[in-house]
Amino acid sequence: MQTLVECVPNFSEGRDARIVDAIAQAALSHGHVWLLDRHLDADHNRSVLTLVGTRERIGEAALAAIGKAVELIDLREHQGEHPRIGATDVVPFVPLSGATLEDCVRIAEWVAEQAWLRFKIPTYLYEAAARRPERRHLENIRIGQFEGLRDEVHANPKRLPDFGSTLHPTAGATVVGARQFLIAFNVNLSTPDVAVAKAIARKVRASSGGLPCVKAMGVKLKARNLAQVSMNLTDFETTPVYSAFHAVKEAAAQQGVEIVGSEIVGLIPRRALEGAAVGDLQVENFHPDLVVENRLASVLKGQQEAGSLRLLAEGFVAAVAAPGPTPGGGSVAALAGSLAAALGEMVCGVTLKRKSFHEHFHRLAEARTQLADLREELLDRIDRDSESYQGYLNAIRLPKETTAEQAECAGAIEAAGKETVTVPLETTELVVEVERLLKSLRAITIPQAASDLSVALMMAEAGRQGSLENVRTNLSAIQDRDWVALLEQKLKSLADSDSVA
Repeated sequence: MQTLVECVPNFSEGRDARIVDAIAQAALSHGHVWLLDRHLDADHNRSVLTLVGTRERIGEAALAAIGKAVELIDLREHQGEHPRIGATDVVPFVPLSGATLEDCVRIAEWVAEQAWLRFKIPTYLYEAAARRPERRHLENIRIGQFEGLRDEVHANPKRLPDFGSTLHPTAGATVVGARQFLIAFNVNLSTPDVAVAKAIARKVRASSGGLPCVKAMGVKLKARNLAQVSMNLTDFETTPVYSAFHAVKEAAAQQGVEIVGSEIVGLIPRRALEGAAVGDLQVENFHPDLVVENRLASVLKGQQEAGSLRLLAEGFVAAVAAPGPTPGGGSVAALAGSLAAALGEMVCGVTLKRKSFHEHFHRLAEARTQLADLREELLDRIDRDSESYQGYLNAIRLPKETTAEQAECAGAIEAAGKETVTVPLETTELVVEVERLLKSLRAITIPQAASDLSVALMMAEAGRQGSLENVRTNLSAIQDRDWVALLEQKLKSLADSDSVA
């Protein structure tokens, strides 16, 4: 089953756009891979591509990019502010829709091996793919950079790559790995003194006792005659972007230096910007497409406009197919109900364009609004159903060593069990209302849409019956018999399809 994986390869070329373009085109040549972002930095002499592709294709795309970088980049002539050991310096894989970190580890291992077999590029595995504890952190692998590693790898067995042996004479080595979302965030200072930036970096980075999950270094931006604190936030939920920014700002103020701006390198998750206004972060040239969800939505919209709707559904379908209990039948039933409502909205919409149905416009407009509200409610139940069952599993796993723990566990299981009944019951009630509205549309909508209404009603029935089945199954675990009796009475009316007017 296809899933979406992000790949964010970094290349040691940030000044010649033609080279970066050629690498990007090589990555995109395999299909089912899309370029979300392309960032070049002349001072760092480094570029970052943000690619998204299916699990089956993203590895080949990364290898194609690595191969093109071997052709076009010569590290013997490379100079820049950013540490590097390879023409393709680092290739992380990040799980997105339907993918897991374990999927990304397998992709990383395969790409690392193939890079050596195909291009004689030795590779190191890092982060979640690391085979040695000291190699989880990228900076440990990069010690000495290309020149130092090239000289040391023959003499020090601890520096040998995971795949391959000697460094490629012009392309060096590549680090490949799997990780969660990383945010590259730089803060520019109102001074050209790089010593100030380095002092601030030491103060804020985790390795010096600063902020957890923050890597930082001070660099000189020659093109702007500024010093910069360049950071990687490896867990933005532990240390949010605004916390890192204000820590740098405070440290700069202590040295009589101001912040002149910040930049996001690549893309950033929407959740990472919660809690702070972009203006407060002084992000230069910010636009909504820097948010990964927005950019991905644009890509998916482009696929839809091009006639490929499959990708829009693949993420959810892959999540259902994954070997875990959630999302399960309750979420699928909620989706079926929301699709039924959406089809009803569409039928109302196309009928409202026909003047010959003018006398029904008020009813059609009202029905469309109601169906839209029901669709949103049912979409919410997709997640709520999964969350309720996960809550039940968490309750089962509570400790039961003492009598008090056993009582607490039993109470938690009962409460969580009732929630696993309540959510699909709500789904059933919502779908029943969808069915009622769909049936009311039969006589007042265009004949050409009759088949769409029929499909909508079949989807609604599947949603109603599926959610009812979940209610019945989960009800059997409830100990509160009075509560169960009340629910069973309600089920009788909902179970009868003829009760839907």
